[in-house]
Amino acid sequence: MSLDLHYPALSDLKTACKRRVPWFVWEYLDSATGSESVKPRNRRALEQVLFRPAILRGPILPDLATRFLGQDYALPVGVAPVGMSGLIWPGAEAALAGMAQEKRLPYCLSTVATRLPEEIGPIAGDMGWFQLYPPKDPDIRADILARARKAGFRVLVLTVDLPGPSRRERQLRAQLSIPPRLTPSMLWQIAQRPAWALGTLRHGQPRLRLMEEYLRLAGNAPSTAHPGYLLRAAPDWEYLHAVRALWDGPLVIKGVMNSADALRLRDAGADAIWVSNHGGRQFDGAPSALAGLGEIRAALGPDMPLIYDGGIESGLDVLRAMALGADFCMLGRGWHYALGALGAEGAAHLAEILRADLVANMMQMGIATPQEAASRIWTAPMAGNCDES
Repeated sequence: MSLDLHYPALSDLKTACKRRVPWFVWEYLDSATGSESVKPRNRRALEQVLFRPAILRGPILPDLATRFLGQDYALPVGVAPVGMSGLIWPGAEAALAGMAQEKRLPYCLSTVATRLPEEIGPIAGDMGWFQLYPPKDPDIRADILARARKAGFRVLVLTVDLPGPSRRERQLRAQLSIPPRLTPSMLWQIAQRPAWALGTLRHGQPRLRLMEEYLRLAGNAPSTAHPGYLLRAAPDWEYLHAVRALWDGPLVIKGVMNSADALRLRDAGADAIWVSNHGGRQFDGAPSALAGLGEIRAALGPDMPLIYDGGIESGLDVLRAMALGADFCMLGRGWHYALGALGAEGAAHLAEILRADLVANMMQMGIATPQEAASRIWTAPMAGNCDES
Protein backbone atom coordinates (compact mmCIF):
# COMPACT_ATOMS: atom_id res chain seq x y z
CA MET A 1 0.00 0.00 0.00
CA SER A 2 1.30 3.42 -0.92
CA LEU A 3 1.03 5.63 2.15
CA ASP A 4 0.81 8.63 -0.14
CA LEU A 5 -2.61 7.48 -1.37
CA HIS A 6 -4.02 7.48 2.15
CA TYR A 7 -1.88 10.07 3.96
CA PRO A 8 -0.66 12.58 1.37
CA ALA A 9 -0.36 15.45 3.86
CA LEU A 10 0.36 16.09 7.52
CA SER A 11 -3.34 16.90 8.01
CA ASP A 12 -4.20 13.28 7.13
CA LEU A 13 -1.74 11.99 9.71
CA LYS A 14 -3.16 14.39 12.29
CA THR A 15 -6.69 13.12 11.71
CA ALA A 16 -5.56 9.50 12.03
CA CYS A 17 -3.59 10.29 15.19
CA LYS A 18 -6.66 11.67 16.92
CA ARG A 19 -8.45 8.39 16.24
CA ARG A 20 -5.63 6.24 17.65
CA VAL A 21 -4.52 7.91 20.89
CA PRO A 22 -6.53 8.35 24.10
CA TRP A 23 -8.33 11.66 24.44
CA PHE A 24 -6.17 12.85 27.35
CA VAL A 25 -3.07 12.18 25.23
CA TRP A 26 -4.55 14.13 22.31
CA GLU A 27 -5.28 17.04 24.62
CA TYR A 28 -1.66 17.02 25.79
CA LEU A 29 -0.26 16.95 22.26
CA ASP A 30 -2.62 19.32 20.49
CA SER A 31 -3.34 21.93 23.16
CA ALA A 32 -1.88 25.35 23.81
CA THR A 33 -2.69 27.81 26.59
CA GLY A 34 -5.43 30.38 27.08
CA SER A 35 -7.71 30.81 24.09
CA GLU A 36 -5.05 29.15 21.92
CA SER A 37 -4.79 32.20 19.68
CA VAL A 38 -1.09 31.68 18.94
CA LYS A 39 -1.56 28.50 16.91
CA PRO A 40 -3.76 30.11 14.22
CA ARG A 41 -1.63 33.28 14.44
CA ASN A 42 1.43 31.27 13.44
CA ARG A 43 -0.48 29.75 10.52
CA ARG A 44 -1.86 33.08 9.27
CA ALA A 45 1.59 34.62 9.24
CA LEU A 46 3.04 31.76 7.19
CA GLU A 47 0.19 31.84 4.71
CA GLN A 48 0.79 35.52 3.99
CA VAL A 49 4.20 34.70 2.48
CA LEU A 50 3.66 34.23 -1.27
CA PHE A 51 6.13 33.49 -4.06
CA ARG A 52 6.48 34.29 -7.75
CA PRO A 53 6.06 31.13 -9.81
CA ALA A 54 8.66 30.67 -12.56
CA ILE A 55 8.23 29.67 -16.22
CA LEU A 56 10.58 28.60 -19.01
CA ARG A 57 13.42 27.82 -16.61
CA GLY A 58 14.25 24.42 -18.11
CA PRO A 59 14.91 21.43 -15.86
CA ILE A 60 15.17 22.17 -12.14
CA LEU A 61 17.09 19.71 -9.99
CA PRO A 62 16.39 20.71 -6.38
CA ASP A 63 19.21 20.10 -3.91
CA LEU A 64 17.86 19.89 -0.35
CA ALA A 65 21.14 19.08 1.40
CA THR A 66 21.80 21.62 4.15
CA ARG A 67 24.91 22.23 6.23
CA PHE A 68 24.07 23.69 9.63
CA LEU A 69 26.21 24.12 12.74
CA GLY A 70 29.00 22.12 11.17
CA GLN A 71 26.87 19.10 10.22
CA ASP A 72 25.33 17.97 6.92
CA TYR A 73 21.59 17.20 6.88
CA ALA A 74 19.43 15.79 4.10
CA LEU A 75 16.74 18.47 4.57
CA PRO A 76 16.61 21.86 6.29
CA VAL A 77 14.14 20.29 8.75
CA GLY A 78 14.50 18.46 12.06
CA VAL A 79 12.67 17.03 15.06
CA ALA A 80 12.07 19.53 17.87
CA PRO A 81 12.09 18.41 21.51
CA VAL A 82 8.73 17.45 22.99
CA GLY A 83 8.37 16.70 26.67
CA MET A 84 6.91 13.31 27.65
CA SER A 85 7.15 12.24 24.02
CA GLY A 86 6.67 8.61 25.03
CA LEU A 87 3.25 9.47 26.49
CA ILE A 88 2.07 10.56 23.08
CA TRP A 89 3.16 7.32 21.42
CA PRO A 90 4.93 4.42 23.13
CA GLY A 91 8.63 4.34 22.30
CA ALA A 92 8.42 7.73 20.61
CA GLU A 93 11.93 8.91 21.48
CA ALA A 94 13.66 5.81 20.11
CA ALA A 95 11.43 5.75 17.02
CA LEU A 96 12.11 9.39 16.17
CA ALA A 97 15.83 9.12 16.89
CA GLY A 98 16.07 6.08 14.63
CA MET A 99 14.14 7.80 11.86
CA ALA A 100 16.33 10.88 12.16
CA GLN A 101 19.51 8.84 11.88
CA GLU A 102 18.16 6.97 8.84
CA LYS A 103 16.87 10.11 7.10
CA ARG A 104 19.85 12.26 8.20
CA LEU A 105 17.83 14.84 10.12
CA PRO A 106 18.58 16.30 13.56
CA TYR A 107 16.67 14.83 16.49
CA CYS A 108 16.49 16.82 19.73
CA LEU A 109 15.83 14.89 22.94
CA SER A 110 14.07 16.75 25.75
CA THR A 111 15.27 16.87 29.35
CA VAL A 112 11.74 15.73 30.24
CA ALA A 113 11.65 12.83 27.81
CA THR A 114 10.49 9.41 28.96
CA ARG A 115 13.87 7.85 28.07
CA LEU A 116 17.39 8.59 29.28
CA PRO A 117 20.11 10.26 27.20
CA GLU A 118 22.18 7.06 27.44
CA GLU A 119 19.35 5.13 25.76
CA ILE A 120 18.62 7.56 22.93
CA GLY A 121 22.06 9.03 22.18
CA PRO A 122 23.43 5.89 20.49
CA ILE A 123 20.28 5.59 18.37
CA ALA A 124 20.43 9.20 17.16
CA GLY A 125 24.19 9.00 16.62
CA ASP A 126 25.62 12.06 14.91
CA MET A 127 22.09 13.44 14.41
CA GLY A 128 21.55 13.87 18.16
CA TRP A 129 20.81 17.20 19.84
CA PHE A 130 19.98 17.57 23.54
CA GLN A 131 17.56 20.14 24.96
CA LEU A 132 18.13 21.44 28.49
CA TYR A 133 15.41 22.73 30.77
CA PRO A 134 17.38 24.57 33.45
CA PRO A 135 17.88 22.61 36.69
CA LYS A 136 18.18 24.74 39.81
CA ASP A 137 21.08 22.74 41.25
CA PRO A 138 24.39 23.53 39.49
CA ASP A 139 25.72 20.04 40.21
CA ILE A 140 22.70 18.45 38.54
CA ARG A 141 23.11 20.82 35.60
CA ALA A 142 26.76 19.87 35.16
CA ASP A 143 26.01 16.17 35.48
CA ILE A 144 23.20 16.24 32.92
CA LEU A 145 25.41 18.01 30.41
CA ALA A 146 28.25 15.56 31.01
CA ARG A 147 25.87 12.65 30.48
CA ALA A 148 24.47 14.17 27.28
CA ARG A 149 27.96 14.68 25.89
CA LYS A 150 29.06 11.15 26.83
CA ALA A 151 25.89 9.73 25.22
CA GLY A 152 26.93 11.33 21.92
CA PHE A 153 24.75 14.42 21.70
CA ARG A 154 26.59 17.04 19.66
CA VAL A 155 24.39 20.16 19.91
CA LEU A 156 22.94 21.62 23.11
CA VAL A 157 19.65 23.52 23.03
CA LEU A 158 18.94 25.67 26.10
CA THR A 159 15.25 26.57 26.40
CA VAL A 160 14.77 30.01 27.95
CA ASP A 161 11.09 30.85 27.43
CA LEU A 162 9.67 29.02 30.47
CA PRO A 163 10.17 31.35 33.44
CA GLY A 164 7.24 29.62 35.13
CA PRO A 165 4.51 27.04 34.50
CA SER A 166 1.71 27.78 32.06
CA ARG A 167 -2.00 27.03 32.38
CA ARG A 168 -3.07 24.62 29.67
CA GLU A 169 -6.79 24.55 30.17
CA ARG A 170 -7.49 21.63 27.85
CA GLN A 171 -5.08 19.47 29.81
CA LEU A 172 -6.75 20.47 33.06
CA ARG A 173 -10.15 19.49 31.69
CA ALA A 174 -8.66 16.17 30.62
CA GLN A 175 -7.43 15.69 34.24
CA LEU A 176 -3.90 15.13 32.96
CA SER A 177 -0.90 15.52 35.21
CA ILE A 178 2.74 14.90 34.28
CA PRO A 179 3.60 12.15 34.88
CA PRO A 180 -0.01 10.96 34.48
CA ARG A 181 -2.05 9.66 37.41
CA LEU A 182 -4.65 7.37 35.92
CA THR A 183 -8.33 7.99 36.65
CA PRO A 184 -11.28 5.72 35.78
CA SER A 185 -12.03 8.01 32.83
CA MET A 186 -8.47 7.68 31.52
CA LEU A 187 -8.55 3.90 31.89
CA TRP A 188 -11.72 3.82 29.79
CA GLN A 189 -10.08 6.01 27.14
CA ILE A 190 -7.04 3.71 27.08
CA ALA A 191 -9.25 0.64 26.68
CA GLN A 192 -10.67 2.19 23.51
CA ARG A 193 -7.19 2.64 21.97
CA PRO A 194 -5.68 -0.88 21.94
CA ALA A 195 -2.58 -0.11 19.87
CA TRP A 196 -1.55 2.66 22.25
CA ALA A 197 -2.41 0.53 25.28
CA LEU A 198 -0.42 -2.51 24.13
CA GLY A 199 2.53 -0.34 23.16
CA THR A 200 2.54 1.28 26.59
CA LEU A 201 2.46 -2.13 28.25
CA ARG A 202 5.57 -3.09 26.27
CA HIS A 203 7.49 0.13 26.93
CA GLY A 204 6.31 0.80 30.47
CA GLN A 205 4.48 3.72 32.05
CA PRO A 206 5.78 7.02 30.65
CA ARG A 207 7.75 8.86 33.34
CA LEU A 208 10.27 11.66 33.65
CA ARG A 209 13.09 9.14 34.01
CA LEU A 210 16.04 11.51 33.94
CA MET A 211 14.72 13.85 36.60
CA GLU A 212 13.43 10.97 38.72
CA GLU A 213 17.03 9.77 39.05
CA TYR A 214 18.10 13.10 40.52
CA LEU A 215 15.01 13.37 42.69
CA ARG A 216 16.07 10.17 44.44
CA LEU A 217 19.37 11.72 45.53
CA ALA A 218 19.30 12.62 49.22
CA GLY A 219 18.44 16.19 50.06
CA ASN A 220 17.31 17.34 46.61
CA ALA A 221 13.62 17.62 47.38
CA PRO A 222 10.89 16.55 49.79
CA SER A 223 10.05 12.87 49.42
CA THR A 224 6.65 13.77 47.98
CA ALA A 225 7.97 16.21 45.38
CA HIS A 226 7.20 16.04 41.68
CA PRO A 227 10.33 15.41 39.51
CA GLY A 228 9.74 18.77 37.84
CA TYR A 229 10.62 20.37 41.20
CA LEU A 230 14.26 20.16 40.15
CA LEU A 231 13.65 22.15 36.96
CA ARG A 232 11.76 25.12 38.31
CA ALA A 233 14.56 27.57 37.73
CA ALA A 234 14.05 30.97 36.15
CA PRO A 235 17.39 31.27 34.34
CA ASP A 236 19.17 34.58 34.02
CA TRP A 237 22.20 35.75 32.04
CA GLU A 238 24.59 34.31 34.61
CA TYR A 239 22.92 30.95 34.17
CA LEU A 240 23.52 31.19 30.42
CA HIS A 241 27.18 32.01 30.97
CA ALA A 242 27.51 28.95 33.23
CA VAL A 243 25.99 26.69 30.58
CA ARG A 244 28.24 28.16 27.90
CA ALA A 245 31.28 27.43 30.06
CA LEU A 246 30.21 23.80 30.57
CA TRP A 247 29.35 22.95 26.96
CA ASP A 248 32.15 22.90 24.40
CA GLY A 249 29.97 22.18 21.36
CA PRO A 250 27.37 24.22 19.45
CA LEU A 251 24.97 26.02 21.80
CA VAL A 252 21.48 26.97 20.58
CA ILE A 253 19.19 29.25 22.60
CA LYS A 254 15.52 28.31 22.11
CA GLY A 255 12.49 30.49 22.70
CA VAL A 256 13.72 33.88 21.48
CA MET A 257 11.26 36.44 20.09
CA ASN A 258 13.02 39.76 20.70
CA SER A 259 15.81 41.24 18.59
CA ALA A 260 17.52 42.94 21.56
CA ASP A 261 17.71 39.58 23.33
CA ALA A 262 19.06 37.95 20.19
CA LEU A 263 21.85 40.51 19.88
CA ARG A 264 22.86 40.00 23.49
CA LEU A 265 22.73 36.21 23.11
CA ARG A 266 25.08 36.39 20.16
CA ASP A 267 27.52 38.42 22.22
CA ALA A 268 27.19 35.91 25.08
CA GLY A 269 28.43 33.07 22.91
CA ALA A 270 25.30 31.50 21.41
CA ASP A 271 26.05 29.67 18.18
CA ALA A 272 22.45 29.84 16.92
CA ILE A 273 19.16 31.44 17.91
CA TRP A 274 15.96 29.38 17.86
CA VAL A 275 13.02 31.70 17.13
CA SER A 276 9.91 30.24 18.74
CA ASN A 277 6.81 31.15 20.72
CA HIS A 278 6.67 27.58 22.06
CA GLY A 279 3.75 26.78 19.78
CA GLY A 280 1.47 28.81 22.03
CA ARG A 281 1.95 26.37 24.91
CA GLN A 282 3.38 28.97 27.30
CA PHE A 283 1.95 32.42 26.50
CA ASP A 284 -1.22 33.19 24.58
CA GLY A 285 -0.34 36.85 24.12
CA ALA A 286 2.74 36.31 21.94
CA PRO A 287 3.01 37.49 18.34
CA SER A 288 3.49 34.99 15.55
CA ALA A 289 6.86 33.30 15.49
CA LEU A 290 7.33 34.57 11.94
CA ALA A 291 7.06 38.17 13.18
CA GLY A 292 9.85 37.43 15.63
CA LEU A 293 11.93 35.81 12.88
CA GLY A 294 11.73 38.85 10.60
CA GLU A 295 12.66 41.26 13.38
CA ILE A 296 15.56 39.14 14.63
CA ARG A 297 17.03 38.51 11.18
CA ALA A 298 16.92 42.22 10.42
CA ALA A 299 18.77 42.98 13.65
CA LEU A 300 21.40 40.24 13.40
CA GLY A 301 22.20 40.52 9.71
CA PRO A 302 22.76 37.55 7.40
CA ASP A 303 25.43 35.59 9.24
CA MET A 304 23.97 34.45 12.57
CA PRO A 305 22.34 30.99 12.24
CA LEU A 306 18.60 31.08 12.95
CA ILE A 307 16.21 28.19 13.55
CA TYR A 308 12.46 28.64 13.14
CA ASP A 309 9.49 26.72 14.47
CA GLY A 310 5.82 27.61 14.69
CA GLY A 311 2.96 26.36 12.55
CA ILE A 312 4.96 24.50 9.91
CA GLU A 313 2.86 21.87 8.16
CA SER A 314 4.53 21.41 4.78
CA GLY A 315 7.62 21.86 2.67
CA LEU A 316 6.13 25.10 1.37
CA ASP A 317 6.00 26.41 4.95
CA VAL A 318 9.70 25.57 5.32
CA LEU A 319 10.43 27.66 2.24
CA ARG A 320 8.34 30.50 3.64
CA ALA A 321 10.33 30.56 6.87
CA MET A 322 13.63 30.34 5.04
CA ALA A 323 12.60 33.16 2.73
CA LEU A 324 12.11 35.38 5.78
CA GLY A 325 15.47 34.57 7.32
CA ALA A 326 15.54 31.07 8.80
CA ASP A 327 18.49 28.80 8.08
CA PHE A 328 16.77 25.73 9.47
CA CYS A 329 13.28 24.69 10.60
CA MET A 330 12.01 22.34 13.30
CA LEU A 331 8.69 20.61 13.91
CA GLY A 332 7.49 19.14 17.19
CA ARG A 333 3.80 18.29 17.10
CA GLY A 334 3.93 17.17 13.46
CA TRP A 335 6.25 14.22 14.05
CA HIS A 336 4.03 13.08 16.92
CA TYR A 337 0.87 13.30 14.83
CA ALA A 338 2.69 11.00 12.40
CA LEU A 339 3.69 8.57 15.18
CA GLY A 340 0.15 8.48 16.51
CA ALA A 341 -1.18 7.74 13.04
CA LEU A 342 1.22 5.02 11.92
CA GLY A 343 3.90 4.48 14.54
CA ALA A 344 7.53 4.66 13.42
CA GLU A 345 6.43 4.22 9.81
CA GLY A 346 4.45 7.45 10.12
CA ALA A 347 7.50 9.49 11.10
CA ALA A 348 9.44 8.20 8.08
CA HIS A 349 6.45 8.98 5.88
CA LEU A 350 6.27 12.55 7.17
CA ALA A 351 9.93 13.03 6.28
CA GLU A 352 9.06 11.93 2.74
CA ILE A 353 6.01 14.25 2.63
CA LEU A 354 8.21 17.22 3.56
CA ARG A 355 10.92 16.22 1.07
CA ALA A 356 8.45 15.77 -1.80
CA ASP A 357 6.64 19.03 -1.03
CA LEU A 358 9.91 20.95 -0.90
CA VAL A 359 10.89 19.57 -4.31
CA ALA A 360 7.48 20.22 -5.90
CA ASN A 361 7.33 23.83 -4.72
CA MET A 362 10.95 24.59 -5.57
CA MET A 363 10.35 23.43 -9.12
CA GLN A 364 7.33 25.76 -9.37
CA MET A 365 9.45 28.61 -8.02
CA GLY A 366 12.39 27.85 -10.30
CA ILE A 367 14.96 27.52 -7.52
CA ALA A 368 17.57 24.83 -6.99
CA THR A 369 18.12 25.24 -3.22
CA PRO A 370 15.83 26.21 -0.34
CA GLN A 371 18.15 29.10 0.45
CA GLU A 372 17.07 30.76 -2.82
CA ALA A 373 13.46 31.11 -1.65
CA ALA A 374 13.98 34.73 -0.61
CA SER A 375 14.65 35.66 -4.24
CA ARG A 376 11.16 34.52 -5.24
CA ILE A 377 9.06 36.35 -2.64
CA TRP A 378 6.02 38.05 -4.11
CA THR A 379 4.46 39.37 -0.91
CA ALA A 380 5.61 39.00 2.64
CA PRO A 381 4.26 40.60 5.82
CA MET A 382 6.22 43.30 7.50
CA ALA A 383 7.38 42.31 10.99
CA GLY A 384 4.68 44.42 12.60
CA ASN A 385 1.93 43.12 10.35
CA CYS A 386 2.53 39.36 10.51
CA ASP A 387 -0.54 38.75 12.59
CA GLU A 388 -3.16 40.43 10.46
CA SER A 389 -5.92 38.24 9.09
